[in-house]
Amino acid sequence: MSESIISLKNISYKYDDQIVLDDISYDFKMGKCYCIMGPNGCGKSTLFRILNGLSFPTKGEFYFDGKLITEKYLKDENESRDFHKRIGFVFQDSEVQLFTRSVIDEVAFGLYQLGLDQKEIERRVYYYLDLLEIRHLENRAPFNLSGGEKKRVALASVFSMKPEVLILDEPLAGLDEDGQEFVLEFLKKQKSEDRLIIISTHNKELCDAVSDEIINIGKNHKIIS
Repeated sequence: MSESIISLKNISYKYDDQIVLDDISYDFKMGKCYCIMGPNGCGKSTLFRILNGLSFPTKGEFYFDGKLITEKYLKDENESRDFHKRIGFVFQDSEVQLFTRSVIDEVAFGLYQLGLDQKEIERRVYYYLDLLEIRHLENRAPFNLSGGEKKRVALASVFSMKPEVLILDEPLAGLDEDGQEFVLEFLKKQKSEDRLIIISTHNKELCDAVSDEIINIGKNHKIIS
């Protein structure tokens, strides 16, 4: 059995006096896809912020590949770079993560940050543009695209960096039926033994199609199954 790359140990998060997450413990293993379900306001978005090192638990411990992730730990530039290089995050609202002047620049941006050579950058960019069927949009400004096209650009930008852990917040939200079907089929094909995928969703069809385990968080901000 594979070891956990992410371990949450009695994680709680409180904002002012409001409990957002309450005593969450779970181990996430490579090669699996987990779907996290629960009502709005149960703490899913906060959990994702913690997994991405954007927020830190009020109580409990978050381990990534055996290392305790804290605000102090991520203040180390080298440790922070390594952590963020290994985790890819696709936001529910794709527009918030699109900022360059063209689709091709958007997909290439993260690859330049990884320090890849030009030939490899071009190879990955066009591979993922083709895979997501958006090569014809390469010179378009991301902000002028449809919601479904923006989602595909965001997916290409993150997947092209080949992170070990992929975290997707409501990947089917705001898409029409064809768009949902395309993204669902794409995600099914991205499962592999050397990748962990964590998805927040209200879509049962998506869970049934891709998940190895489903985690339900209740209104009480606890895991209920």
